Amino acid sequence: MGAFQSSPSQPEYVDLKEKTGFSISQIGVLHTRFKLLGHNGETLKRDHFNSIPDLACNPIRSQIIEAFFDRRNFRRNGEGPVDEIHFEEFLMVMSHFKAPSPRMIEERESVRREKLRFIFNMHDTDDDGTITLEEYRHVIDELLSLTEDLGKDTAKGIADAAMREVASTSMAHMEPDEFFEGITFEHFLKLLKGFEIELKMNVHFSMMDTPTFCK
Repeated sequence: MGAFQSSPSQPEYVDLKEKTGFSISQIGVLHTRFKLLGHNGETLKRDHFNSIPDLACNPIRSQIIEAFFDRRNFRRNGEGPVDEIHFEEFLMVMSHFKAPSPRMIEERESVRREKLRFIFNMHDTDDDGTITLEEYRHVIDELLSLTEDLGKDTAKGIADAAMREVASTSMAHMEPDEFFEGITFEHFLKLLKGFEIELKMNVHFSMMDTPTFCK
């Protein structure tokens, strides 16, 4: 895709509005952020995300960054990582954070499923359709990385115990060993049943121009 200018009234913006559901003004805000991150370049690479303060102190920083370079999140049925992204790919990934319309009840379940698929892909790092025990251990290790008194063995034990707990409570019909082979997306949906991810995982455009820092 060619370079975008500063005006949000171009035909490219209209096309992206249809693809993502963002308004023209929202696309304009995201384009400004894209240009700031990329120092006015036409693409973003992983290193550009290092300038985002909130990511610097996020325990799953690496998974979030990789999500922007994962073809599965571009809404094109692709697979595998890329080295850089253009604005359209950036916008496609950001569209997973778009809030559903409050007046479209039927849209809510679809948006919820898409958001959960996005999160599932973040943790299914080898793209085999399951979150394995090793991948889950890695997530727990990342989440506990800021707690210096907990070592690798402790993180591993917490991950294993959590997986066994999930198997015994949420998936009572499954044997623990079977569950340890990996959480499929359908299992993932059941595990998060009742969790309103569609109302929580949203981009707030009113805060887009305000720097935020770790607390």
